[in-house]
Amino acid sequence: QVQLVESGGDLVQPGGSLRLSCAASGRSLDYYTIGWFRQAPGKEREGVSSISGRGSGGRTYYADSVKGRFTISRDNAKNTVYLQMNSLKPEDTAVYYCATKVFHGSGKELNPGDFASWGQGTQVTVSS
Repeated sequence: QVQLVESGGDLVQPGGSLRLSCAASGRSLDYYTIGWFRQAPGKEREGVSSISGRGSGGRTYYADSVKGRFTISRDNAKNTVYLQMNSLKPEDTAVYYCATKVFHGSGKELNPGDFASWGQGTQVTVSS
């Protein structure tokens, strides 16, 4: 069983940057698709980005709301996936989670129901 721990959240001003980390233990992430999600107060959890595993070439996907500002990457040697977030906006404020994709039949890249092994989340607050 894989355990995921997110870190790197902080309070940052609009236009600033943060890098979130999703560190795994218990199992290698090499062949997993990993997704980043976020949930703001009173809103549903939404998909942000995903990166496929070694067997699928590390293909990346981004929600329209973060495309061009966020970059997902993975370091298999460190068993860690990163989310570089630039040009942050107040609407990016949320708790950010990572998870492993365990079901690939929904036809959706970032359906929360397709993911498991959720971490505890890390808070990102964008405010002046």
